[in-house]
Amino acid sequence: MRDHGGSLGRARLNFPDAPETWVDLSTGINPHPYPFGPIPASAWTRLPEEAEADALRDIAADVYGAPAGANLANAPGTQILLPLVAGLVPPGRARVLGPTYAEHVRAARIAGHVTEEVTELDALAQADLAVLVNPNNPDGRLLAPETLRDFARRLERRGGLLVVDEAFMDILAPAPSLAGAVEAHPNLVVLRSFGKFFGLAGARLGFAIASAERAALLRSRLGPWAVPGPTLHVGLQALADERWQAEMRDRLAAEARRLDAVLAAHGLVPSGGTSLYRFLRTPRAADIFETCGRRGVWLRRFDAIPDALRIGLPPDAQGLARLDGALGSLG
Repeated sequence: MRDHGGSLGRARLNFPDAPETWVDLSTGINPHPYPFGPIPASAWTRLPEEAEADALRDIAADVYGAPAGANLANAPGTQILLPLVAGLVPPGRARVLGPTYAEHVRAARIAGHVTEEVTELDALAQADLAVLVNPNNPDGRLLAPETLRDFARRLERRGGLLVVDEAFMDILAPAPSLAGAVEAHPNLVVLRSFGKFFGLAGARLGFAIASAERAALLRSRLGPWAVPGPTLHVGLQALADERWQAEMRDRLAAEARRLDAVLAAHGLVPSGGTSLYRFLRTPRAADIFETCGRRGVWLRRFDAIPDALRIGLPPDAQGLARLDGALGSLG
């Protein structure tokens, strides 16, 4: 699990003398979770009804701009979908546009593909399975939907599948999503994550958006009751709350600006990111990581990009002050 943020167990192993409580800035998860209401006892004691899963797909299709609920497969987190989606085409050549979320390479290999991470979009053109994240994690790179639709057409002519992971697309409005294009481009699959924007990663909810035929195939492979009743209840409530979503986008943008101001005060200028995280390239990355870690502020570093750091939004003013103080102690 070294390729992921969010493990406070690993933070404590790395910095056993750091003060508690930790300020975990190693993830891209919203630190302000959706305030869902009471979960009925029946959600825990009964298997989910098929109608509930149908309703969740319908409202998610509306929120994400997909043609219909029939174009969605709902799953217990996007993670479980990755090898299933990679398996929609026979084993062949997989290319992942990086640097990005490491699980895409691993999932493609699980599905039997010979897999390589590349750094240019054109390098995906000869792949049987082409994967990219938009906006990208960790650097926030955003490719225009017109560019990606053109690329989908290029792949379609040779039978290639394009997978676009839009895990962080919810922060943008209007969202330049490809969810509405899955019927026009049947070789396209779009992934959406619930937990990041809504701050409820533990709910484990994600969606694959595809042609109705491919979505049905994914649902059949996931089997019945793929999403548990409590998660269905929370997902229905949160996705329907358009006011909270709009207000949260504004709040995250404002807090990202405050984070930028703290970084700038210490001579650090982000080179990318989103309103849920900032991406830094600096020769002092290792020093910053160590200094913050010793003070109980857990950042995200990358073995493959030693001069890079990702810094998530602090949960509150105290967390931002902890980061400010840690950066101020740099030698």
